[in-house]
Amino acid sequence: MKVGLLECDHVREELLHIDGDYREIFPALFSKVAEEWDFTFYDAVNGQFPASVHECDVYICTGSRYSVYDQEEWIDRLKLFVNDIYQSGKIYLGVCFGHQMLAEALGGRVAKSEVGWCVGVHTFGITKTEDWMEPEFPEINLLMMCQDQVVALPPDSTLLATAPDCPVAMFRVGENMLGVQAHPEFSKKYDQALMELRVERIGQEKVEEGIRSLELPVHGTIMAEWMKNFAEVMKK
Repeated sequence: MKVGLLECDHVREELLHIDGDYREIFPALFSKVAEEWDFTFYDAVNGQFPASVHECDVYICTGSRYSVYDQEEWIDRLKLFVNDIYQSGKIYLGVCFGHQMLAEALGGRVAKSEVGWCVGVHTFGITKTEDWMEPEFPEINLLMMCQDQVVALPPDSTLLATAPDCPVAMFRVGENMLGVQAHPEFSKKYDQALMELRVERIGQEKVEEGIRSLELPVHGTIMAEWMKNFAEVMKK
């Protein structure tokens, strides 16, 4: 399976020693469940995109420090490319910013969340179990790092999971597009480092709460397996 990683940001230089950049982090996650996936990297945040949507079978859209409604040329270009993926039937897997981009590009809406930042471990309750969600769990714990959230779903959407502070935690559009608000690719160490760097933006109390939550188990590998299953089951 040929997989294109749409890099919508890069790990800060002072944190690269933890897990590397996204082009190391995502292949490392999926190597646990999809050894045959062959990654190609597109530095979308710096204007590098596939020449054709047909270059890859699957596209993974990463998180970003940007918002999907920011007025940036590369974000506008990415919205058009996400529409191309949808129309082509290729598989799209959106993570955090990529999840929000899925909504924004196809007619939904994203805004700053009323609850503020979601950081640390959050429990995603599954609202609709589909065949590709194997192994089956009624809920999974995932790491989060976001301030924006999807507040209106696009047409042809199916809500798949919610969290107490994130009503649209995971959703599907059509048969080929999947978004998850969490970061299954993050390690606890990296998530904590980000929280500590962003104390002034997130708030001391919420950071302390987020760090305490890291004592809970996380199921990033399960989410990766679901995403791999989705890609392989839905691929035309």
